[in-house]
Amino acid sequence: MGVSVFTYGFGGLIYWLARRRHLICPRCGLGWENASRALTVTGPEPERRIVEDEPDERLPGSGLKRRVLGSAMVLLATMLILIGFVEFEMAAVAVGSVFGAAGSLAFSWGWSGLQERRKAIMQRIQRKILRLAAARGGSLTVTEVATHLNLAIPAAEKILTSMDDDFRVRSVIADDGIIVYEFPELMHRKELGPGAS
Repeated sequence: MGVSVFTYGFGGLIYWLARRRHLICPRCGLGWENASRALTVTGPEPERRIVEDEPDERLPGSGLKRRVLGSAMVLLATMLILIGFVEFEMAAVAVGSVFGAAGSLAFSWGWSGLQERRKAIMQRIQRKILRLAAARGGSLTVTEVATHLNLAIPAAEKILTSMDDDFRVRSVIADDGIIVYEFPELMHRKELGPGAS
């Protein structure tokens, strides 16, 4: 925004175009536009089949076009309002205000689409982790999740930490110092046996 003020909006637009794919999720450490690699499962064939058993549903749109349109409208509105004040043209200020309000709404609509996409990606990754935990008997380590879901270790750790509610998912330190994430409900099902209901 600071660059935009001194370059009539072009500097900010160029910066956004250059860096927009480098947005990082604070929870998993991935850029959202490149997060599809987190949904790819690797590892032994039986576990891969269990984890990938769920059909891929279409992810909601990221609202990129709406955000770009909204930003452009706000920039145009800013120019119109500035021209209106400099030239003492209240019509330009009024038109600029309308464009600014419409641009803000469009950007807000696009931003909500991005949030929905983030939520859908996170839910899909968590479902794959639950399937992997079921295949592994109800306990996982960060390295196992990173390996099987093709994630970076910090990203896998952030996702498991976000799932840790100390009830359905809890982290425990094993005797050898390794942090293990346990899924008590899945462990209970394993103890009861495959025929339990």
